[in-house]
Amino acid sequence: MLSEKFSHFLDKPLTPLARVLSINPNILTFIGMIITSTGGIIIPHNLFVGGLVILLGGFFDLLDGVVARVNGRVTKFGALLDSTLDRIADGFIFLGIVYYYFKKNDSDGIIISLLCMIASFLISYIRARAEGVGLQCKVGIIERPERLIFISFGCITSLLYPVLIILSVLSWITVLQRIFYVKKQQ
Repeated sequence: MLSEKFSHFLDKPLTPLARVLSINPNILTFIGMIITSTGGIIIPHNLFVGGLVILLGGFFDLLDGVVARVNGRVTKFGALLDSTLDRIADGFIFLGIVYYYFKKNDSDGIIISLLCMIASFLISYIRARAEGVGLQCKVGIIERPERLIFISFGCITSLLYPVLIILSVLSWITVLQRIFYVKKQQ
């Protein structure tokens, strides 16, 4: 998964900005959720703009972690808030995509969107549940950053349906990878 390999790739270039921002990283997390959710609301009306807004929200999602690490403000509550607000934003993205396909009377688009949404939530749930019982679970070929990039690309290029098919397959593979990984740890 790309986010695991490159999770702190942008920390160094963003460090000067992070030092200047004396804002609480939780506020950046909240702003990112609002922006990303707004992208989901825009999708049914304008795919291109919705995709761009989701990318902008993703920048805030990246920046909040850098600000927290650079300024020594990493907290367990911040991690919980970040994960929770990510799920809210993801819900709005998929709600927007489902409504987009509903307006087009495209039942296949609705079904693939919902399958992708379920897998997306399961990926996060399995990790959280595994950590709740004391196991690590950071495996899998796709996580939220990649998902946001895929969805944004699909919206911006108007190739949303094929992107959702690919994303759904990769997400369900990740669900299975995580389940089997946790099973092996017993």
